[in-house]
Amino acid sequence: MRQLIPFPLMVATFLLSFTVFAVEIQPAPEGGSIQKFQYKAALTASQDAIGNQLSDFRLTDATGRGLLLSDLRGKPLVLSLIYTSCYQICPMTTRHLAKVVEKARDTLGKDSFSVAMLGFDTQFDDPQAMQHFARKHGVDDADWHLLSADPETIQALTKELGFLFFSSPNGFDHVVQASVIDADGEVYRQVYGEVFDTPLLVEPLKELVLGRPQPNQTLVDDLINRVRFFCTNYDPASDSYHFDYSLFIGMFIGALIIILGTAFVIREYYHGRRLPPA
Repeated sequence: MRQLIPFPLMVATFLLSFTVFAVEIQPAPEGGSIQKFQYKAALTASQDAIGNQLSDFRLTDATGRGLLLSDLRGKPLVLSLIYTSCYQICPMTTRHLAKVVEKARDTLGKDSFSVAMLGFDTQFDDPQAMQHFARKHGVDDADWHLLSADPETIQALTKELGFLFFSSPNGFDHVVQASVIDADGEVYRQVYGEVFDTPLLVEPLKELVLGRPQPNQTLVDDLINRVRFFCTNYDPASDSYHFDYSLFIGMFIGALIIILGTAFVIREYYHGRRLPPA
């Protein structure tokens, strides 16, 4: 026997279908277009951007003043892209990034690198929105640059960063990405995920800060940084970095053995020369 669908259920189904359809055809917010997000393609574009030299884009800071991207050169930069109307992923990402940045600064030095957060939703992400988002999600560090830009700049900059984003009914679809940029403005590494392992961000920063010669650095400073580079290690138990003295202890013991062994050989050599012939 054919089963009849109750009239109220038919009406509800029709309204639900219409609502979904209306959401899908609504005008796209500024900065992207509604289309299916391809994660693999986005990840490929992001990885292909490594090695790109970023252009000198004009941006706006949290006070409304203009600045050039080149103003942030001279030391490594961690650049995170978010949109302030995001209610779950971007806040989670920002809070976790702030914790890892603090660990990186404890390890490498407070002024060893810069951090910037750029809002890519140009319709809403103005300086006031960036400040509110930062305060709300635990970024009270004055050393963070909170940045905005016009649509043309966002499109050009995100292209050079390999950051793809598309409008969706829930906001934007995008890869959760923070870019590590070297002191000369070249994309050095991409870090992915709302929550990522601490070394994924700290290790590339360590390579840039301690593993490369710095401008106006003396030979002694370079030597010290090289030692710090090899002796600063990650401890997964405490999820932190520490300076490992065991290398120096091993070197000292090894040098002591060599010195004592050499002294013994020399002593025996001269002792043998002093013995009278048989």
